[in-house]
Parts: sequence; structure tokens; C-alpha cells
Amino acid sequence: MKLFSSKGLIKAAHIYCLLFSPFYAPLWAFIWLFLYSYLRLLPLAYKIFILVTVLMFTIVIPRVTINIFRKINKWTHWQLSHREHRYTPYLITIASYVACVILFTKINTAQFMLGILVATLVAGVLCGILNIWWKVSTHTAAMGGLTGTVVAFSYIFYFNPIPMMCIMLLLSGLMGTSRMILRQHSLSQVIGGFFIGFISALVFIMIGW
Repeated sequence: MKLFSSKGLIKAAHIYCLLFSPFYAPLWAFIWLFLYSYLRLLPLAYKIFILVTVLMFTIVIPRVTINIFRKINKWTHWQLSHREHRYTPYLITIASYVACVILFTKINTAQFMLGILVATLVAGVLCGILNIWWKVSTHTAAMGGLTGTVVAFSYIFYFNPIPMMCIMLLLSGLMGTSRMILRQHSLSQVIGGFFIGFISALVFIMIGW
């Protein structure tokens, strides 16, 4: 118990959760695509446009809107994490993702690229529905989504996924441990979140391909 009450460990868990926030998952996936797949050959202007669009719709708009909502209601970050207060952040994030998916559809983005956003959207909806009864972890859902993305991309781009899978499983384990150290979730909630994200990414990216 002393280990879990250590201030240094709690601070490290906070920092880790911030670095790998669920908001960043789609952006990490697109960065990976543009660095390690044949999509790196695309024009730089197009890649910047895609990354900036993903950044705006999946990080900037949801976070700014949620912070405004939190301040209007005079809630702390801790109060916002309570299960009964999580519905509005879910709805704001989902609405922003839907707008991004519609925009990417209009500009005829590749289906497997669109699948990244759809998978994240589906995982968010599932987590939001489950939140009615069960405070599933969106942080591990994001890590599971990135892990599922690695598996799906290994099929699409024909590479050995084992090294990257090992890294992602390690990072996912650290995330689950961090959420439990912060007393935000139980073991079942972090495992459940991981598999929601993993299955959503695997299914919807592969469908797009």
C-alpha cells in the first residue's frame, strides 16, 4: 500500500496519463502512417493538412470545449472524472469526431485512414454507453486502439507487428497501472477499456481496407 501512496509514483502516473491522453491516440496513429508507411511519399502539404485537421478536431476543439463547460459548472478536473459527470465530455468529443469523419469523407480520404477516426468514434460511443453502469477506462481504450491499429496496419502494409506489439502492450500495461494508482479505475475497467479499443480499431480499419 505504501507504494501506491507514494507522491512520486502518483505524480509519474499523472504525467504518463497526460502524455498518452485518449485525445492524442488518432494523431499518434496518423503520425505513424506518415512516417513508416508508403504514405510518407504523399506531398508534405497534404500530410500537414491531415495532421492539423486531426489535431483540431480530436484534441483542440474537444479539450477547449470541455474546459469551458467545466469552468461554467465550476467543477475541478477530479469532479469531471466522476462517472455521473462524464456524459457531456463524451458527447462533446463524439460530436467533434463525427464532424471530422464527415469532413474526411467529403475530401475522399483513404478508407483505412478514415477507419482510424471511425474506430476511435465507435470506441468512444461504446465507452459512453457503458459509463451508464460501469466506469470503463477511456485511457486504456485509447491504448488498445493504438495496439489494434498496429495489428491492422501490419496486414495492410505487410510488416512484422511483433516488435511494435510488444512496445504497445508494455505502454498499455503502464497506462492501466497508472489509472489504478490514481484510483480512477479497477483492473476489470482498464482491461475492458483496452479490449474495446483494440477490437474497434482492428475491425473498422480492416473494414476500410
